[in-house]
Amino acid sequence: MLEPTGPLPPEIYWRRRVFAIGAVVVALAVVIWLVVTVTRGGGSPEATGAAASSTVTSEATASSAPSATKTTEKSASTSAAESSQPAPAASGQCADQSLAIKVSVAQPTYRAGEEPVFGIVITNISGEPCTRDMGSGLQRVSVQTLDGGRQLWASTDCYPDGEPDLRTLDRGEQAAFTVTWTGTTSQPECAGERVQVPSGAYHVVAQLGAVRSAPEPFNIAE
Repeated sequence: MLEPTGPLPPEIYWRRRVFAIGAVVVALAVVIWLVVTVTRGGGSPEATGAAASSTVTSEATASSAPSATKTTEKSASTSAAESSQPAPAASGQCADQSLAIKVSVAQPTYRAGEEPVFGIVITNISGEPCTRDMGSGLQRVSVQTLDGGRQLWASTDCYPDGEPDLRTLDRGEQAAFTVTWTGTTSQPECAGERVQVPSGAYHVVAQLGAVRSAPEPFNIAE
C-alpha cells in the first residue's frame, strides 16, 4: 500500500507525501507552542508588569478618594461643633471641676407646636466659695435625638452672645436658670432654615464650659 501508484513517476508521489508530512509537523509544532504560551500566562514580562502596575494604581486612586472626602466632611463637622461650644472659665474664676450641672424638663411630654421649658441648676461642689460668669452666652442647652446621634437644636446657635451674669456660690450653693425652646431646629451661626421638630422621643443636655449634664429625656406628641 505504501508503493505510490498512478500515471506519474513514483518520485513525484514521494515528494508530495514528504511535503504533506512536513506541513503536518510544522502545524503541530505551532499548536504545541501556542498551548505552552497560554499555559504560562502569555505576553511578555514587560507587558504583564505594566498591566499589574496600572491595576494597582487605579485601585489605590479609587480607594484614596473616598478617604479624603470623609476626612473633609469630618473636619467640617468638628469645626461646626467646636464653634458652638461654651467658652472655658475666665482666669481667676472657679474651674470646671468645681461645678456640677443638671438639666430638667418642666413636663415629660409636649404637644407639637408647644414650647418645652428646661431648667438648669449649677452647683458649687468645691470646698470653698466660687465665682463664675454664668451668662446665657456661656451656657449651652441642646436637644438631641434619644440615641444622641443627631443634634437638632442648641441655645447658642442663634444667640451666641448674652449679658454677663457673674455668680459667687458658697460651698454647695446652687444657681438656677430657665430656658424655653421654640421646638424648631437650628444650626451653628443660625444657618439654614429652622423647621418644627417632628413628634418623637428626644433628650436635652446642658453645658457650662466643659461641664456637661446627664441627658434628660422627654417626648413631643402629635
